Amino acid sequence: MARDYASHLEDTKASNLGHLLLRTARLFNEAGLARVNARGETAYRPAHMQLFPHIDLDGTRQSVLADRVGISKQAIHQLVSDLETLGVVERVPDPADKRAKMVRFTLQGRADILRGLAVLAQLEADIAAQLSAETLAQLKDNLRGVLATLESWQ
Repeated sequence: MARDYASHLEDTKASNLGHLLLRTARLFNEAGLARVNARGETAYRPAHMQLFPHIDLDGTRQSVLADRVGISKQAIHQLVSDLETLGVVERVPDPADKRAKMVRFTLQGRADILRGLAVLAQLEADIAAQLSAETLAQLKDNLRGVLATLESWQ
């Protein structure tokens, strides 16, 4: 009975779009992070990578980051402090409200983003070599369609 349940569970997970997307994203992120950290320039953690896509180049308030990432303001504060210590972001006054602070990338942070994107491009090339460039292009087109559908629901 337990074996039947485990087999059914694995089959269900293997065919579930959400599970496939989440697992693929996690493994892709882990592979990219391992490659970035192997260069020895900066010691990033997965939580740091979760924050990067949500920081606008002109800066983003910490409260907005908390909402975008879906974690507490205290957790965002700690992540921003970590990234500040690494020299990747800085807190600056919000021009619209001098009492508030904006989080923005430093020059080093912007350079790290470009290096990280180059690592992800190499990871993508490695995947294309396994799947074929045509299959990867179809996957990207399909993911754009899924993304557009999900975004239309918001």
